Amino acid sequence: MAAEGRGGEAYGEAVIYRADGPSAAARQGAVACLIRSVGGADYRLPHTGQTDYANDAPKIPAGAVTAEDADLIADLVRQGPVRMKLVLTPQTLPDVESANVIGDIKGSEHPEQVIVVSGHLDSWDLGTGAIDDGAGVVVSMEVANLIQKLHLKPKRTIRVIAWMNEENGLAGSKQYAKDQEKEWMNHFAAMETDGGADHPLGINIKAKPEVKKTFAPVAAILQGSGAGMLNLVEHCGADIGPMEKAGVPAFSAIQDSRFYFNYHHTAADTLDKIVPKELAENSAVVAVAAYALANMEQPLPR
Repeated sequence: MAAEGRGGEAYGEAVIYRADGPSAAARQGAVACLIRSVGGADYRLPHTGQTDYANDAPKIPAGAVTAEDADLIADLVRQGPVRMKLVLTPQTLPDVESANVIGDIKGSEHPEQVIVVSGHLDSWDLGTGAIDDGAGVVVSMEVANLIQKLHLKPKRTIRVIAWMNEENGLAGSKQYAKDQEKEWMNHFAAMETDGGADHPLGINIKAKPEVKKTFAPVAAILQGSGAGMLNLVEHCGADIGPMEKAGVPAFSAIQDSRFYFNYHHTAADTLDKIVPKELAENSAVVAVAAYALANMEQPLPR
C-alpha cells in the first residue's frame, strides 16, 4: 500500500499491533511483548510510538524491534525454543509546563471567525523531528508569511498554531479545546499538516459532502501544480480532532506518502529528508486553501 502512495492507510492498519499488542499479549499470559516495527524502514531502524495499556490486562514490558531482527527472531522460533533477555530503558518523567504557540492575522471583515492552520512542535527524540512535525510547523508559519508578503487581506482571521505535546497525549490540543469550546461556532475551518513535506497532491476534507463541491474551484487552481485532488476522509489531524468532533470543517494536505513512514518515528527523521522545493509546494497549497476559506462568501455547512 505504501508503495502506491497510501502510506497513511498502511500505517493505520499496522499501528494497532503496537498500540494494543502488549495488552492483547498480556491477556494470553505473556510476560513481555516485542512488536515488529510498524514503519516502512529498512537498514535496521527501529520505529517508536505510542502504546496503550488497557485497564483489564497486566502492564507488561513492551518494545519494537527492527524488521530485520523480527525476521531473524521468527526464523529462530521456527527452529525451536528461543530464550531472550530484554533490557528496556524507557521511563515516564513528571509533566512540565509547556505551551502552544499561536499567532493571528486578523480578518478584515469577520475577525471573530477563525481558520486554524497548524502543525505540532514536539517529536519523538530518536531523530530531530524534521518530517514529524517540524515541516508542518514551517508550512503553517509560511502560510502567514506568504499572505503578508503578497499583501493579501483575508476576510476571516487566519490563526497559526504550533501545537505542543501531540505525540504524548495531545495536551496542547486538549487545552486549546478547553479554552475555546464556547467559540467553536466561530471556528470556520481547521487545517493541520502532519504528514511530512513530500509533494502535495491535493486536499483531504473532513466535512459534509457538500463542502467538497464548494471547494472544487480551489482544487481547479491547485491542479496546475499537481495538487488538485479532493478526498472526503474521516480524520484530518490529531490536534484538530476536538474541532472535528465539534463539527468544524477540517482540512489537510494530501501528500505523497511513499517514503514518509521509512523515517517517521525513527532516528532517521532528520533535516536532510526535507526537500526545500517540496516544502515550499506544501506551503503554497495550504496557503491557497487557507486564504480561500478565509474569503468564502458563505459559511460551510456543518
